[in-house]
Amino acid sequence: MKLNPAAATLLSPEQLARVRARSDLWGLGLVAHAWLVISGSMALVAYAPNLVTYIFAVMLIGSRQLGILILMHDGAHGTLARTPKLNHFLSQWGCAYLMLAETAAYRRYHLEHHARTMQDDDPDLVLIGHYPIARASLRRKLLRDLLGRTGYAQRRDQLRSALGPRDLGWPVRVQNLRRKLGPQLAFNLGLFGVLSASGHWAYYFTLWILPALTWQQMVLRIRNIAEHAAIPDRNDPFKNARTTIASVVERMLIAPYWVNYHLEHHLLMWVPCYRLPLLRQYLVENGHRPHMATSVGYWAVLREVTYPDREARDRGSPRESRAVGTFGEGFSA
Repeated sequence: MKLNPAAATLLSPEQLARVRARSDLWGLGLVAHAWLVISGSMALVAYAPNLVTYIFAVMLIGSRQLGILILMHDGAHGTLARTPKLNHFLSQWGCAYLMLAETAAYRRYHLEHHARTMQDDDPDLVLIGHYPIARASLRRKLLRDLLGRTGYAQRRDQLRSALGPRDLGWPVRVQNLRRKLGPQLAFNLGLFGVLSASGHWAYYFTLWILPALTWQQMVLRIRNIAEHAAIPDRNDPFKNARTTIASVVERMLIAPYWVNYHLEHHLLMWVPCYRLPLLRQYLVENGHRPHMATSVGYWAVLREVTYPDREARDRGSPRESRAVGTFGEGFSA
């Protein structure tokens, strides 16, 4: 396995200083933006309740739920804000808890992914190690996501794990639940209370839980696939992750907060998400573009990591993996 090239071999000192700069205002602004999009989407449905606005709101909210996890991920790297206490507060209280996650636990898991990217002991290999797959198989996976089956199975397993074995008895199991998911459940209860006070209690289920179980799961899978599935060379730091050049619509509905610049993130994981476009600009200017694994658009990526259904019989159909990133460990980014 090759080590990532030293930062000094990629960028000049001046460039390094610019891309590593962290900002409290950026961190506050991004978390506020995510919640404004979510609340604005709910307000849109309240103002003009019809099927079109509802579907659009589900897509926007699901993408911002992924965005909240992405911002939590930056917080786990210590890059969401310049001030450490604010960085932790935004990551934990502004992002993780409402998504049933926890920053410190995610950080421990995620740094193993960075240390062992695409090697046999990479904890994220289960998510994308079996690609390429038949296109029919991918369609089935995405359909399960959109129907909520993947999300429901994950939340059920998370709840069972938090409770512990049944033979412990309910008093012990409830204590386990409070210890492992207490703040997360309290924050969700608080969101339900806020929506109830506004006269829209049902929105918690139709415009928070449902997007989390459907659209958010599908775009989470697509994002996981785009980052590492069927990459050109698992031992080359310029090719063991993929950057996807995303359109405005893709950034809005699939890849918020510059998560599409994944190769750049793996090369220099201490660069804040809001500096990744600048990092790519510098890498291209410095002559590294020919070495960087890059695709244009998520549709192109899905074509790259799948093969036509007619080839499935010749290749033999591998056992399907239903793994997809979770709201904490396994989320990747």
